[in-house]
Amino acid sequence: MRLVFLTPHFAPDVAPTGAVATRLVAELAERGHEIEVVTALPWYREHRIEAAWRGKLVRFEDTPWGRIARVHPFPVADKQSIFKRALAFGGFSMLAAQIAARGPNVDVVIAMSPPLTLGVSGWFAARRRDAAFVLNVQDIYPDIVTELGLLTNKAIVRGLQATERFLYRRADAVTALSLDQQRNVAGKVPSADVEVIPNFVDLEVIKPARKENSYRKEHGLEGKTVVMYAGNIGFSQALEPVIDSAAALTHDEDVVFVINGQGATRPALQAKAADLPNVRFVDLQPSERLGEVLAAADIHLVPLKRGLSQSSFPSKVYSILAAGRPLIACVDARSALADLIERSGGGVVVPAEDAESLTKEIRNLIRAPSDLQRMGKAGRRFVQTAASPAAVAESYESLFKRIAR
Repeated sequence: MRLVFLTPHFAPDVAPTGAVATRLVAELAERGHEIEVVTALPWYREHRIEAAWRGKLVRFEDTPWGRIARVHPFPVADKQSIFKRALAFGGFSMLAAQIAARGPNVDVVIAMSPPLTLGVSGWFAARRRDAAFVLNVQDIYPDIVTELGLLTNKAIVRGLQATERFLYRRADAVTALSLDQQRNVAGKVPSADVEVIPNFVDLEVIKPARKENSYRKEHGLEGKTVVMYAGNIGFSQALEPVIDSAAALTHDEDVVFVINGQGATRPALQAKAADLPNVRFVDLQPSERLGEVLAAADIHLVPLKRGLSQSSFPSKVYSILAAGRPLIACVDARSALADLIERSGGGVVVPAEDAESLTKEIRNLIRAPSDLQRMGKAGRRFVQTAASPAAVAESYESLFKRIAR
């Protein structure tokens, strides 16, 4: 089949969605599909185009399986400015639409959202190239920004909601990461064809490994009990209660909280934790160190703001389980994410934004090393059957065959 894939990030960019898109394209290419990728010039690490990629608005690369077109993302350093980010997304999506719409007819066009505007680009390209259109939903917009109170202008919210419903109605299929997301989409557009396909994890790259590694040595963590959050430090992540929990555990000298990553709310978190000796902030690591970073923790944290489980599903959960490390999910009760953690046996669930419950659970797990080992092994077994790259690629391939024109 001939496919066009629109994604906001692609290797060598280091964004999590880029890793997902890159591996999915590789898996589909191995199955014999011809693929065009339309993406942004690498910019995620410092929110500006990396030096080696500057100087051109669009760059093309030929590959054994097709081609990659990289367009200017108009990056915005100030992630708290919704208006500036909207303009950037709009400019990037317009360029991506022009590139993706060129060429002969293809079988399927798939577009990742967010940004929601890239979905419009995908729909436009599918129309121009007589293809079926798949909207791949990673997070549901505008629900996330309205839940967080980041966007309150009613006219803009109505416009985004109209765009969202427009895409759900016109997509030949919508893919969601969880049952909660599936119910969210179906509740807005009952006629939408919504299929749950999780993001995958590379089980050869992410696997159980010894925790006393070079990452620990580099950051002075040798011999410590490491409680880690690794990922984007943004508005969706409820990291303030994590700092509160660290404050409550300052007398446990062996326990160190590590927050590994970057994002809009990191400066405020660092200010909040300035006087806490048991909190370390570590910059975003190269993607090739992901397995090492995950292995360095005794306990991983997945904290979401209250109410976001219906629209967001952190794919880092699968990576943590694959690494054979237990996790504490601070999420809404009775959400799809809470259900997955409980079914996997790879961790425990505490209420979202509840520092007291989080602190209590950390203490319980630290005092029961056998439970940590049991959860780590159970999580690894679960993810081997639920989210391998081959299984996820097969699900997408089956979907493409079902809807291709």
